[in-house]
Amino acid sequence: MGVIFRLSDYKALLYRLLLGYLFYFIGRVLFFAFNTHLFSVDDFYGLMRLCYYGMAFDTTALLYVNSLFIILSILPLTINTSVKYQKGLAILYFVTNFIAYATNFIDIVYYRFSQVRSTKATLDLLTDETNKKALFEHFSWAYWYVIVIYVLCCLCWAWLYYRVKVKPVRIHNLRLYFISSMVVIPVVILLMIGGVRGDFKHSTRPINMVDAYKHVLVPNQGDIVLNTPFAVLRTLTANNFKCEHWTTAGYIDVNIKPIKQYNGSPAGKPNVVIIILESMAREYWGSMNRGTNISNFKSYTPFLDSLADNSLAFTNAYANGRQSIHAMSSILAGVPSFQTAFTSSPYAKQKIQSIVSICDSMGYQTSFFHGAANGSMGFQGFGNILGFKNYYGRTEYNNENDFDGIWGIWDEPFFQFVGKTIGKQQQPFMATLFTLSSHDPFHIPEKYKTRFTGGPLAIDKCVQYSDNALRKFFNYAKTQPWYNNTIFIITADHTSQTYYPEYSKPINRFAVPILFYSANNAYNLKGVRTDLASQMDIYPSVVDLLGYHKPFRSWGRSLISNLPSETPRVINSPGNIYQFMQGNYIYLFDGKAFTGIFSITDKGLEKNLMTGRLNPEMNKGMLDCKAFIQDYGDRVVNKKLKS
Repeated sequence: MGVIFRLSDYKALLYRLLLGYLFYFIGRVLFFAFNTHLFSVDDFYGLMRLCYYGMAFDTTALLYVNSLFIILSILPLTINTSVKYQKGLAILYFVTNFIAYATNFIDIVYYRFSQVRSTKATLDLLTDETNKKALFEHFSWAYWYVIVIYVLCCLCWAWLYYRVKVKPVRIHNLRLYFISSMVVIPVVILLMIGGVRGDFKHSTRPINMVDAYKHVLVPNQGDIVLNTPFAVLRTLTANNFKCEHWTTAGYIDVNIKPIKQYNGSPAGKPNVVIIILESMAREYWGSMNRGTNISNFKSYTPFLDSLADNSLAFTNAYANGRQSIHAMSSILAGVPSFQTAFTSSPYAKQKIQSIVSICDSMGYQTSFFHGAANGSMGFQGFGNILGFKNYYGRTEYNNENDFDGIWGIWDEPFFQFVGKTIGKQQQPFMATLFTLSSHDPFHIPEKYKTRFTGGPLAIDKCVQYSDNALRKFFNYAKTQPWYNNTIFIITADHTSQTYYPEYSKPINRFAVPILFYSANNAYNLKGVRTDLASQMDIYPSVVDLLGYHKPFRSWGRSLISNLPSETPRVINSPGNIYQFMQGNYIYLFDGKAFTGIFSITDKGLEKNLMTGRLNPEMNKGMLDCKAFIQDYGDRVVNKKLKS
C-alpha cells in the first residue's frame, strides 16, 4: 500500500512539473511571435529546434522555482495527501510559478528596447527609478493585451493542474511508507542537482547564459533559447568582474594602451557641453546614413543633419552598453558595461578618473542636467561619484507645468533652462545634458501633435520633437557670449525601436551617432569619418581638446588626434557575450572561448569565419580582445580606475 500510494504522489508531482515545461514553451513561442522582426529564424523547424535546446534552461529555472514545492511533495509526511496540505502546496506552486512566469511576459515587451533577456541588472535599473508607479500604470495600459494573454495562460495552467489530484489516503504501514520515501528522496535530489547544473559531469560548470549560444546560427537567437526566470536567477549572485591572466602587462601597455597622454594646444580653455540624447539611434539621423543605400530612408532630424554639415561626424560609431546608465559611465569616464553593469556593481563606488575629474583639476565648473526626478536612472548617484559640482533635475527646474506626466520635464523647456543656467556660470564650464522626451511611452506635447507626425515607429515623432528642441536651444545659445568658445559633443545613450532591417542586425543594435561641433573654426571640428568609434572614445577626445597634457587612464582613443599608434576598436555586450570589433573583423567571446569571427561588414553575423584557417590578424584580434577584458577586470576589481 505504501509503495502504491507514493507512486500516485510522484506521478502527480511529475505531471505538475511537466505543466511548467508546457507553459514555458508557450511563453517562448509568444516571445518570438511578438519580436519576430528581431530574429533571423527561417522556418518552423528552426524555431522548434531553438525551443528544444531551451528545455535545458527551462529545467534549471523550473527546478529553482519549484525546489521547495518538490521537497514538500516528496517528504514522508502522513498528512501530505490531506486536502489542506494539498491546498497549501497548490498555493505555493501557483505563487512561485506565476511570479517567475510573469518575467517572460515582461520581456515580450521589454526585449524590443533592451535586446537582451532581463537579468539582475534590469532589477538594479528599476531600483533606481523614482516613478515606478507611473511607469507601471503606463505599461499596463499600453500593453494590456500582453497582460490578458498572461492571465489566460495562468488560468489555463491552474485548470490543468487540477485535472490530476492527489486523493487522501490512510497509511496503514508506516514503516513501508517511510522506507519507500527515503529511497526516493536522494534520487530526486540527485536529479534536481543534475537538472540545475544542466549536466551530471563533475568537471562541467553549471549551465549559464552563454551556453544558450552553443547551438544557434545567429547570436541573438540565444535569447529565444533562454527564458527570463533563468536569466534573472543565474545573475542574482553573478560576478563578471574577474581578474584574468591571459597575457602580460607589457602586451596590454603596448597594444591596448590603457594610459594615454596627448599634447593638444587649444587657443584657450574651451567650454564643453556634452549632450546625450535618449534613445536617438543612428537609424533616425539622415546625416548619419548618407551612402548607406537604405531604400526609402527618411530622416527625422533636420536640425541635427544641418548641424552635422558643419561638424566632425562619426558615422560608424557604437554604444558600449545597453542602457542609459551604461552610457553615462562609458561617455564621461570611458568605463563600459558588459554582462554586469559597472554602475550598479559595488566597484562603481571608487575614485574614477573622468572628464569631470580632469575638468575639475583644470578649474572648470561642472554640471549635470537631467529633467527627470532627482535620483532617477541612478544619474545623480553616479554623478556624485564622478564629482559633478552641480546637479540640475526636475526639482531645480521647479515648474511642474512642464512635466510630461511620466518621466520628467519636456525637452524643449528644459533645454532652455540648461542654456540659461550655464550662461550664469563662471567660464570655463563643462556641462552634461541627458535628454528624456524620446523615451517610451513616446509622447510629445499636445501643441506639436499635428506638426510632428513621425513615421512607422512610435519614437519617430519624439525624435522630431527633440530635434526641434535642440534647434531652439542652439538658437538661444548663439546669442550668448559663451557660445563661440564652446565645444558641443552630441551622441545617444543607446538604440531603441528599429524599422530598417539594416539596423535590426545584432551589431547595429548598438549603432549610435557621435558628433563634435563648435562655431569656433580654430578647433577644426569638420568632416565625416567612417573609422570605428564608440562612446568611450569621447572621454579621451575631450581631454585632448582641453589641452590636458598629463597621463590619464582611458581604454578609448582620441578621435581628434587620431594617432596611428592607437587602434580603432569597439567593445560591447548584448548581455551574455563580448562583441569586439577591430580591423577587418568582429569577434564574439563568451569569456572562456571565442564562438565566432565575422567580417567587419557582416553586421548580421551571418558567416562565421572560425570554420576556416585563422590568419595572423584574427589571432591578434582575439588576443587583443582578451587583453582588453583582462585590463578592464584588473582595473575595476583592484580599484585602479583613477589612473
